[in-house]
Amino acid sequence: MYLAIATTAVFAFMAIVMIFVRMRASRRPASVKKIILPPFFMSTGALMFLFPMFRISWLQVAEALAVGIIFSIFLIKTSKLELSDDNIYVKPSKMFPVILVGLLIIRITIKLIIGTSISVGETSGMFFLLALGMIGTWRLAMLYQYVQLTKKQSA
Repeated sequence: MYLAIATTAVFAFMAIVMIFVRMRASRRPASVKKIILPPFFMSTGALMFLFPMFRISWLQVAEALAVGIIFSIFLIKTSKLELSDDNIYVKPSKMFPVILVGLLIIRITIKLIIGTSISVGETSGMFFLLALGMIGTWRLAMLYQYVQLTKKQSA
């Protein structure tokens, strides 16, 4: 029980820090590197699946990725890129922090509900995949927008 509470608290802290990081990032120009690197850095967390405690079934993998992709829709809708001063910036949205906090609350609620029926390791594995699916899909959409704006800029 203490492990579940500790992991939830750490996750909540990291999510709040991420909200502030994303809000400050809109002040600097976007680049392909800044868009694609976070999912790659995060993917190293997949090493957790080397340990039996974190392994989940293929159905759980599919469920976690599907929920992550659905959650990414909210991030995609509130993350727009714009061309300004020959640079591409992430246009800050007033709803973005609200969406992130809402997703945080939903994820914590689901984690607490699911955590009562499956082990902490399996829950951690599922929520890692949920986050990877959400961030990966969101960043792919941002990369697509970036490429479209780059084409528009060079035309």
